[in-house]
Amino acid sequence: MSEKFEHYYTVEPTSKLKVREARLVLKNGHEYIFKTPSGVYSYGKIDKATQVLLENLKVHGKKVLDLGCGYGVIGIVLKKEYPDLEVYMSDINKRAVEFAKINAKDHNVEVDIRWGNLYEPWEDMKFDMIVCNPPIVAGKKVWMEIVKSAPEFLEEGGSLQIVAYHNKGGRRIRDFMKEVFGNVEELCKTGGIRVYRSVKGLKEDEDNAE
Repeated sequence: MSEKFEHYYTVEPTSKLKVREARLVLKNGHEYIFKTPSGVYSYGKIDKATQVLLENLKVHGKKVLDLGCGYGVIGIVLKKEYPDLEVYMSDINKRAVEFAKINAKDHNVEVDIRWGNLYEPWEDMKFDMIVCNPPIVAGKKVWMEIVKSAPEFLEEGGSLQIVAYHNKGGRRIRDFMKEVFGNVEELCKTGGIRVYRSVKGLKEDEDNAE
């Protein structure tokens, strides 16, 4: 297990806690400030892929799961931008969960934030959207589980939307989403980053017609 992997994809980071603020400005001009802790992915800055996902995902339905939420950027921004959504967030990293709750309070949003590995905190729940910036460095087993188990936690017509660098694991994620769901589309291509979307129950010919 690499040091980088241990750094943020772990239950309890051992690094000394340091906190920096990071600023996110969406293309609509809305600005967000987040407290970012050491030992959590994207410490001190907003991850570019996260911003690309937020600006290009297709919002639909009511219940959204931000899986592997880190310090809370995706779920909190979605709740602020789309107040009618019910937003659920989880992460395996306890420090990430702590700061996601701090950031949610700072942004005055009501979201359900839980600690746990992948889908474990959401047993028997179903969502209209699952959004994720997966920890590619954690290895193939992790992102495959995210994709493979997603249909179990999605309503019919619900979508899994994942962002990744296409040539750094993204291509394999896209192909596996196609295998699991029977459909996949690329919502965005920019700077090597892709946003992939698969829909539960969508036939391949319907996918091609979009």
